[in-house]
Amino acid sequence: MPVNYYIYFCLALFSIGVVGVLTRRNAIIIFMCIELMLNAVNLLLVAFSKMHHGAAAAGATVPSTVGADGQIFVFFIMVVAAAEVSVGLAIIVMMYRNIHSVDVNFLNRLKN
Repeated sequence: MPVNYYIYFCLALFSIGVVGVLTRRNAIIIFMCIELMLNAVNLLLVAFSKMHHGAAAAGATVPSTVGADGQIFVFFIMVVAAAEVSVGLAIIVMMYRNIHSVDVNFLNRLKN
């Protein structure tokens, strides 16, 4: 499958995530949209890694591990995203316990 399809699909996913972050006020929905953007980038990274591996395999006679680089980066991105979500959800739970809402507009009260 051509890499153009992956680029268009990832562009659509990333755009949906950006629109969700900019328009929604619910903190949980915002975190889900951020995860959608991260997954779009991860998919594109794997697609480019596969494309690079295909180009390297066409010219080489010995087996190589060229295609594994993108997958390793994706693994580390997913680990960091999981840590980000756990910290973010802990903050949301504490915010809900204090002000009984997960609306990000209520975060202005924290300035005082």
